[in-house]
Amino acid sequence: MSIHIRCWHDGAIEESTDVDHLGRLVAGKDSATWIDLTNPSGELVQAVGRRLGLHHLLADAIVEHNERAKVQLFDDVIHVVAFVLEREDQVKTTEIDFVLGRGFLLSVHPASWDPTTARQVRMGLGEVLSKGPDLLLWALVDSIVDGYFPVFDRLGDEIDDVEDAALARAVPETLQHIFQLKRELLSIRHVLAPSREVFAQLTSRELDLISEQHVFYFRDLYDHLIRLNDELDSFRELVAGALEVYLSSINNNLSAIMKRLTGVTVILAGIGAVAGVFGMSEAGSALNGGEGSGFYVIALGTVLVAAMAAVVLRRIDWI
Repeated sequence: MSIHIRCWHDGAIEESTDVDHLGRLVAGKDSATWIDLTNPSGELVQAVGRRLGLHHLLADAIVEHNERAKVQLFDDVIHVVAFVLEREDQVKTTEIDFVLGRGFLLSVHPASWDPTTARQVRMGLGEVLSKGPDLLLWALVDSIVDGYFPVFDRLGDEIDDVEDAALARAVPETLQHIFQLKRELLSIRHVLAPSREVFAQLTSRELDLISEQHVFYFRDLYDHLIRLNDELDSFRELVAGALEVYLSSINNNLSAIMKRLTGVTVILAGIGAVAGVFGMSEAGSALNGGEGSGFYVIALGTVLVAAMAAVVLRRIDWI
């Protein structure tokens, strides 16, 4: 649990980790303040909210976990909920809360996400903050959206592999892999679809907390999310196609097995029919030398006919 305050004013950045300094820093003329909370307790969020003049319901919304990305206007501040996507064995989502107000940006996140790794922040936080906290909001969310692309690249490669596996070998492991991908794509859709609507609202030019010259940056993020949503729809269709290929392979394998069983049944049924006509008692007499040559002629004929049937069935790929 930590708080890190960075305030740009008079051409320099002042840093602090004391909540009590927050009111003074935010109240500074022509200043821009970034308050970053990592794994905060509910009490810390409430304390920061009181010093920033936030509505108590907004502080409660930050403490509670949200299931979807969203944007809400509370009095004169904007609450934005975004999600980080990560993928190792499966997709994992991490909620990030932002509150944009006049002269400040509040970010709340777990320790697994480090906002200082954002490209624009690494290039110089002072340059970003000097242009306003709305540009800092764009820089941090842009870093989050950029992280979606490697996840999509890995998913695309994995979908290609599962398509090949569904076509080459219809085994239960392939089916489990297909359903895992379907669940992951559904989780991603729950993040991307509302995120697109969030940035549609942020680029509507109706929110005066985002300056006119910075709307273009958020429009670029909106375009990225539209492209990702289109790619997600393509992935879902490919996975559905892989499932159809798997089921078709299962049906084809079952048909091949049924053909072979039918071929074997034809051969054995013919032999059984001849044996049924003559009876098993004839075989006992033949072994004792008590049968004439007719028994051996019929037995040999039966074997030859069965062999010929096996050759024919083999040629038509039934056995």
